[in-house]
Amino acid sequence: MFLVSAFAKKPKTQEAKEGSCVVFEAETEKSEAKVKWQCNSKDIASSNKYAITAAGNKHSLTIKDITMEDANVYAVIAGGSKVKFELRVASKPEVPAEAPAGEPGKADQAPVPPPAASTQGETSAAPTPDAHPAEDAHPPDTRQDLTGLFTEKPQCGEVTVGENITFVAKVNADSLLKKPSVKWFKGKWMDLASKCGKHLQLKETYDRNTKVYTFEMQIVAAKPNFAGGYRCEVSSKDKFDSCNFDLAVHEARAPEGLDIRAAFRRTSTDGKDDSGELDFSALLKKRSIKPAHMNTDPDVDVWDILSHAPPSEFEKIAFQYGITDLRGMLKRLKKMKKEEKKSEAFLKKLDPAYQVLKGHKIKLGVEVANEDVEVKWLKNGQEIQKSGSKYIFESVGNMRYLTINHCSLADDAAYTCVIGEEKCTTELFVKEPPVTIVKNLEDQMVMKGERVELECEVSEEGANVKWEKDGVELTRDESLKYRFKKDGCKHVLIINEATKEDGGHYKVKTNGGESVAELLVQEKELEIYQSIADLTVKAKDQAVFKCEVSDENVKGTWYKNGVEVKPNARTNISHIGRIHKLTIDEVKPEDEGDYTFVPDGYAFNLSAKLNFLEVKIDFVPRQDPPKIHLDCMGRTSDSTIIVVAGNKLRLDVPITGDPSPTVIWTKGEKVITEGDGRVHVESTKGHCIFTIEGAERQDEGIYSVVVRNPAGEDTADISVKVVDVPDPPQAPKILSVGEDSCIVQWEPPLFNGGDPIIGYVVERKKLRSYRWMRLNFDPYPETTFEARRMIEGMAYEMRVYAVNNIGMSHHSPASQPFVPVAPTSEPIGLHVEDISDTSITLKWRAPERIGAAKLEGYGVEYCKEGTDEWIPANQGLTERSSMTIKNLTTGDKLLFRVRAYNMAGPSSPAVLAQPVTIREIMQRPKIWLPRNLRQTLIKKVGETVNIMIPFQGKPRPKVTWSKDGEPLEPSIASVRNSDFDSILFIRKTERKHSGQYDLTVQIENVEDTAKVMLQIVDLPGPPEVLKIVDVWGFNVALEWKQPKDNGNCEISGYTVQKADKKTMEWFTVHDHYRRTHCVASDLIMGNEYIFRVFSINLVGLSLEPLTTKDSVFIQKSGINYKSPAYREHDFSEAPKFTHPLVNRSIIAGYNATLSCAVRGIPKPKVTWYKNKMDISNEAKYRMLSKQGILTLEIRKPCPFDGGVYMCKAVNDKGEDVVECKLEVRPQIAKEEKKEAQ
Repeated sequence: MFLVSAFAKKPKTQEAKEGSCVVFEAETEKSEAKVKWQCNSKDIASSNKYAITAAGNKHSLTIKDITMEDANVYAVIAGGSKVKFELRVASKPEVPAEAPAGEPGKADQAPVPPPAASTQGETSAAPTPDAHPAEDAHPPDTRQDLTGLFTEKPQCGEVTVGENITFVAKVNADSLLKKPSVKWFKGKWMDLASKCGKHLQLKETYDRNTKVYTFEMQIVAAKPNFAGGYRCEVSSKDKFDSCNFDLAVHEARAPEGLDIRAAFRRTSTDGKDDSGELDFSALLKKRSIKPAHMNTDPDVDVWDILSHAPPSEFEKIAFQYGITDLRGMLKRLKKMKKEEKKSEAFLKKLDPAYQVLKGHKIKLGVEVANEDVEVKWLKNGQEIQKSGSKYIFESVGNMRYLTINHCSLADDAAYTCVIGEEKCTTELFVKEPPVTIVKNLEDQMVMKGERVELECEVSEEGANVKWEKDGVELTRDESLKYRFKKDGCKHVLIINEATKEDGGHYKVKTNGGESVAELLVQEKELEIYQSIADLTVKAKDQAVFKCEVSDENVKGTWYKNGVEVKPNARTNISHIGRIHKLTIDEVKPEDEGDYTFVPDGYAFNLSAKLNFLEVKIDFVPRQDPPKIHLDCMGRTSDSTIIVVAGNKLRLDVPITGDPSPTVIWTKGEKVITEGDGRVHVESTKGHCIFTIEGAERQDEGIYSVVVRNPAGEDTADISVKVVDVPDPPQAPKILSVGEDSCIVQWEPPLFNGGDPIIGYVVERKKLRSYRWMRLNFDPYPETTFEARRMIEGMAYEMRVYAVNNIGMSHHSPASQPFVPVAPTSEPIGLHVEDISDTSITLKWRAPERIGAAKLEGYGVEYCKEGTDEWIPANQGLTERSSMTIKNLTTGDKLLFRVRAYNMAGPSSPAVLAQPVTIREIMQRPKIWLPRNLRQTLIKKVGETVNIMIPFQGKPRPKVTWSKDGEPLEPSIASVRNSDFDSILFIRKTERKHSGQYDLTVQIENVEDTAKVMLQIVDLPGPPEVLKIVDVWGFNVALEWKQPKDNGNCEISGYTVQKADKKTMEWFTVHDHYRRTHCVASDLIMGNEYIFRVFSINLVGLSLEPLTTKDSVFIQKSGINYKSPAYREHDFSEAPKFTHPLVNRSIIAGYNATLSCAVRGIPKPKVTWYKNKMDISNEAKYRMLSKQGILTLEIRKPCPFDGGVYMCKAVNDKGEDVVECKLEVRPQIAKEEKKEAQ
């Protein structure tokens, strides 16, 4: 079923001039259809510029006052149909300003021809994009988008059989922490790394200046089967990128003027034409040089005749053109690429295959011959129906597009475009993008026995990941030690009850990246944040023992004088978070004793004493002066009360006096009132109570209490000290870094909280993480700490806490980010390359291990033997792997060493094993004569000669040239000598420059010599003594002698020409004729001829020919007998099957064949059908034809492959059909077979 367009009439592409008006018209099938007009995919509304009208089913778009900016791609949309068309704007003709006479006018824009592809040597891959119209005037992109790693992608290329081609990919390593790795593939899965060898080479280079990696794939001596699709993939840690490109391999074409008969001549010693090996040497020596005024008929292309002739005519054509090697001819014809039959419906078909990333869209396009024709699209043989926005069908002029949005794995299929009986097929490959890690693992530190959850997040739901611990893959074991949880994009590794053995580096891997985190498991160490204190209370008061520990999950037991305390009406035991309390209400004398708290699972306890204060009441006179009783207060040895900041400060002072005295509290000169919400002053009978809620640092000082009554007054001072956690230290500094460690230092806090600093706690985290991991649990007393077990190349930050007896301070500011790196290994292969009296040249290779930090350079130092003072050879570092150290003292014995530097500092030095004496070493002279100079060097007169011959020898040798045994004169040639080579230069050669040139290199009494033979050649002179020897019939015998001047090279042949005296037009009789006598045949009777001969050598034809002095007249002869012509018999006949197809019954899963035989002249075209459906392009079937025997092979048939199969043979004389039935039976299982037996 064809897709029906919503338009009965479509708008066409038009061309208009600037300033004019243009109207586009369209008609819809339905009158109520809504129509929308677009320009460059943007909707158009009616305005002064555009006029949109609609009358029934007729719609029009009018564009007024056209300018060059209106030349765009327009579209009209109705329902699910979209038709694109173009507006081309022609500029107004302008009068040229005084063009020079005779100069033709030039077009505004001239098409620039593409650069010609190289046909020799190495061919660089050039892109060959198809120019399809598409939205926004861009061609449809059928390739996947870049993810940012490639700076230069390999491009599609073409190459001829036997030539070379190189594909180049470049990756910028600026943002990469790890060297990128590249893989090359052919097709979908074939990895080319294992195919390197004679025809494939993979190279890799790195430019330290631009930090660009260059990867090359070179194909050497391409073969036809190298053609196809290729893919380049690059990955670096969690980054990935890929690129697809194609290679087309063309058959090598024979050069113009190739004599096919000479190409198949054989070399033989027995005089037979069909023996010996093929010899093409004559083709190499042949040189065809024709004057410009000569007209020659083009050679007959025998291969073209053979390719279009039937096989029955091969022998006749070979005999006619002198081809004797029929077997070689047939082999070459078999290898020749057959020209495909031109399609009548398609101007451009689909490519063989396309590739798209999952989730992206792709546009398939074909070009049809008739722009009004309708097409239908098939997927795996089923017609694609319009449904939603999944498939979009477009028609733009002669182009037909199918756009597939949001490609999934279900879209990986074969797609076919059908027009009538013709169709073209392609295969779409949907590639899943690599799964990357969006959220990395976080370092964790846990206590022994706790539950651990390592969580990461990937880019795709349902993706598979692999977990490793210290390089060993983790699996779900029977003990359920590790559990793996998957929740959408989140993946969690769960460890129940962590042990010390579970500590280490955990890694999660996907096919597009990996993430590493460290797990530290510590033994539980309980810290006491607040211990219980001794209490002194009076009868009926409340006693509260309170302590605070570091672990809120730790439980404990209270004891009194070694006996466990049980809760009752007056005794309450509570545990809230990290605080444990023992509360005793209405204290009695029997509650006095030693109270102890013992944490469960720990071998220590906390003890305090409860003192009971017995109040005795004595008779006091009515006038009793006030008295402050401080002896009952709990005080330190220096009468100072210490309170922790944030806790409640309660000063309960017993007083006596009659009448009851008044109480005044002061701090310094200030009287304390209840103005502050934190301060409470209370007086009761026998007590005055001063309370501050949440003590702060400014509450520290000396408090005075004054009691007065009519009998007098009393005063007491109470010293209060508020202690707090210290201030945070200042930001730590990183002193040095190692491969997996660093040394961090910090300054103590400015305020210690009123209590001495007992140590510090250090934490670290990865730069892009939010989780801090503690590096020590016990306070570290020093201000310099070495942190270990870090990952090289990963950026970290550090921070520090200060700890005193009160608690832990806030954390310090984070340090500057740093990267743990280690120095490189020492350079390798240090050796002396060259040495002279005052200098030495050293060479070495890069270190084997460079590490995560880049190599900054090398430092070279030397010292005299017997001393330890190393002197730098140059200022700064050198990036080269060699150095020449100059201005040394002759005769000194020196030691040399080289160190590599990176961010972490210098590496271990590479030192020469023995000291080197600075003195030039004599080297025997030796001439390295290039291979091309070992045979005679041939040059034409007037050409330039530039001969460079390298040599060696120390000290600098003496170089001399001579010609033919005589010293070389400066007028003959120029000579330039250096320390390593000598150059002989002749600007314009002459015949006199030919001869033997000798080069001598001498050091003292030792010398070496080499000779170069130079031959200067020129055009030959004309032959001598041309005469007519004999004349008979239509033949003339000529004879001549060799020229006196052969041009200083061998005469390779002669060119013989004839001319009629009436016209004096010269025609070639023989070209490159080797003998000095010949016969000119096929002359026309009644004409008078003259002849001339040219000499030919390596340079070319002689300037002047030798012409016969006399002419020859061809006499008329009798009438020749003409044999009658006979009509050739017509052997053609209509196809006829000589052996029919036979009905068959086969078993599913086993390959089956159907065979028949047919005859017919010319050879009929054979087509196979299943249930009257053409199966020629189905991959499941293979059709074979050999000597009239036709075979259809069905690969692994299934029950659905049963049916009626038909074979049809057609030629110009008629057609014939034969058919059969095929039954496919299912396989019988082994159990069914046993039951049947």
